[in-house]
Amino acid sequence: MNRFTDTSAPPDSALWREAGLRNVNNCEYSSNGKTVQIRLTQFADPSAAYEVYTSLLRPGAMPTKLGEIAAFDKDGVAIQEGSLVVESTANISRDDLAALVDALEAKSEKTTPLPPIRMYLPAEGRLVGSERYALGPLALKSALAQAGQTDTDGLVKAGFNDGGEAMLARYSEPGKGTGVLLLLEYPTPNVAEQQIHHLAEVLPASAKVGEQHIVRKGSLLAIVLAPSSKEYAASLREAANYETQVTWNEPHQTYSDPPLLSTIAKIFIGTGVFMVSAIVLGIAFGGVRIITKRLFPGKVFDRPEQIEVLQLGLTSKRIDPTDLY
Repeated sequence: MNRFTDTSAPPDSALWREAGLRNVNNCEYSSNGKTVQIRLTQFADPSAAYEVYTSLLRPGAMPTKLGEIAAFDKDGVAIQEGSLVVESTANISRDDLAALVDALEAKSEKTTPLPPIRMYLPAEGRLVGSERYALGPLALKSALAQAGQTDTDGLVKAGFNDGGEAMLARYSEPGKGTGVLLLLEYPTPNVAEQQIHHLAEVLPASAKVGEQHIVRKGSLLAIVLAPSSKEYAASLREAANYETQVTWNEPHQTYSDPPLLSTIAKIFIGTGVFMVSAIVLGIAFGGVRIITKRLFPGKVFDRPEQIEVLQLGLTSKRIDPTDLY
């Protein structure tokens, strides 16, 4: 087997540099008159690699179980494994590709999972191989162009500086309609709400069909470009698989907790013990005082020289402090 390696720039170098391209290797293997071309590229992280992977998909490319995610058609195979993207011509066996992926798995840098936004695209009517993911304006512009949307100069600045990301795909359902669904996700619902006002001003004419052009679900915005009808555009926007969930973290009773009736009984018993103790201590304190006053009147408690009484002087009678006791 002969091997030739080329490290020249990729065909879409601007988009790949935006995705954080680290290195690229073009390899050509030949054996028994058959030649296989393989290109291996490495990017900043798996999200950036997924952006490039989707840009390589061709219409009709079918998913296959190779690496983290992969697709193939009659012209070739595209595989993503962590931060690595592998492209190969079609004339290579599946076993050889699997061996190549296994060899690259240890160097794939799987630091983060694939972007969750890819799961928000509805499956019904989606044209296989039309999925595109974008983390920057160049990637989004390229994705929209591949989807046949060119009047999108304002749309490509869709808040990527605020941490936004985009996912789109083309849809076609016989008897219902066609269109391009664009999903834009932001870090928080507040940022998404702010972006609605900006996007409403830069939407292309092909997206302004019907009354509501942009639908927000939490931090996700859904836009339909070039729909065949306003009814299909509305149904496609609402079909986005995105739901917000509120988790209640209040502690709850488990099997290890005591029964509720036992807890209530212990509360009553504790309260009763406290009340009995208060009564006993009150009687003891009052009893000691009374007995002391009986045995030693005016010597321990209520001694006249220690008692001060305010008098108004309304009568001439002198107040005797002992009269108060």
